Amino acid sequence: MDTLLVILIVVAALVVVVVAVLAANRRKEAQLQEQRHQAQEHRAIADVSQLEADRAAAEADARAAQARSEQLAAEQQRLEAEAQRAEAERIRRDADQLDPDVEDRADTDPAAEEHEHRS
Repeated sequence: MDTLLVILIVVAALVVVVVAVLAANRRKEAQLQEQRHQAQEHRAIADVSQLEADRAAAEADARAAQARSEQLAAEQQRLEAEAQRAEAERIRRDADQLDPDVEDRADTDPAAEEHEHRS
């Protein structure tokens, strides 16, 4: 009977060990599933953050392009104004050359000439 008791104790011990191993495996699998779930949530948050960053970058690029366009338009307008001034000055010189009452001002100061024109 002692042999039977020893066999029963060994079998009971093996059953306890097997149950403990199975329980540990289940706990480990549950932990792995939880980690997978947390990783998936983090990735979803990262995806949303990436989309927001991409949208903000696209908006910034659009604003920069608009600013460059405005700058180019302002520069073009300035150049056109300078050309218009030069044309007005050329027409004024032509008029002075045609006017018999205007003395030859080739040797005078251009600032004084402009002042006389405005007077």
